[in-house]
Amino acid sequence: MAEKLTPAEMDEAGKVADLIGCITQYEREFSKWEKRTEKIIKRYRDDGRTASNGTSVRFNILWSNVQTLVPATFSRLPQPDVSRRFRDTDPVGRVAALILERGLEYEVQHYPDYGASMRQCVYDRFLGGRGTAWSRYEPHFKAMETGAAQDGEQITEDVEIEEDDDAPEQLDYECAPVDYVNYKDFGHSVARTWEEVTKVWRVVYMYEDAVAERFGEELAKRIPYDASPDRKDKVNGGDQTPKQAKIYEIWCKETRSAIWLSKSLNKILDERDDPLGLAEFFPCPKPLYATITNETLVPIPDFVLYQDQADELDTLSSRIDGLIKALQVKGCYDASIPELARLFSEGGNTDLIPIKNMAAFVEKNG
Repeated sequence: MAEKLTPAEMDEAGKVADLIGCITQYEREFSKWEKRTEKIIKRYRDDGRTASNGTSVRFNILWSNVQTLVPATFSRLPQPDVSRRFRDTDPVGRVAALILERGLEYEVQHYPDYGASMRQCVYDRFLGGRGTAWSRYEPHFKAMETGAAQDGEQITEDVEIEEDDDAPEQLDYECAPVDYVNYKDFGHSVARTWEEVTKVWRVVYMYEDAVAERFGEELAKRIPYDASPDRKDKVNGGDQTPKQAKIYEIWCKETRSAIWLSKSLNKILDERDDPLGLAEFFPCPKPLYATITNETLVPIPDFVLYQDQADELDTLSSRIDGLIKALQVKGCYDASIPELARLFSEGGNTDLIPIKNMAAFVEKNG
């Protein structure tokens, strides 16, 4: 006899079913695009090409275009510029804008994650047609010093100061890392335009220690570790299974909540209401798209629009290579005139080969 679920468990089960249904709908809608992107990346890397595939020589115009467009699009870090909307006499606003500008400049230039993530997003845009970045907020705390007197306070002998693991903490520093999200690890609710999207998510692969630190020891022991970023169930053809858990970090604009979900466990691991308090709620900006239309957010990679011309270049390159290999100088000559052999073996540009018996050579119509 099946156990009867409590109202809270029924509510969670319904929420899990809705989230998994949204993820499944996205995977079905974007599966063709993901397969196409995989083929484009293989062509860009020139993987799997052999002499028996009909094209021994290629002109990799895709690699040439991407290598030209990426540095032209993102060649250096941006310079933050924070200014007031109105140029009123407001010293507080001026100083606040200056503080924000210097903070952004330090965040962008001091930490390498921003530049690396932006460059990877640009690569994804020119290969698959969509580049995605994800922002996080990381506050770092330290134990509050209770033994030192603060301003306006006095430590007397009757105050007992004890060291405790649960001692109060204070904010040490904070930062906002920018993560690159692989095109296979990002998703959103199926919609026609970005403004209609209500949910976004990314896939995070975590080892058991990280799961225990983030979600607790109990869940760390229950979650299946059956995934890896490269989508391979076996490592190098062996029977080893990657020990990582596949966690979905889902942000829902309708409920303004962030949810961490495990599809393998079919359970919500954590849920928080509006963790960052952002105006647009989503922790990621609109992806860097290539060609899209108003009917769907499935991007069209740039290479798809000129792949026929790329195939023609490959065909011409292969034929040119074949003609060059076929063009060989072969023939015979009169052995009494060895200078004829030297003409092809030693003669260079504008070089003249001397002939001792030139008169006899001319008489033979040489």
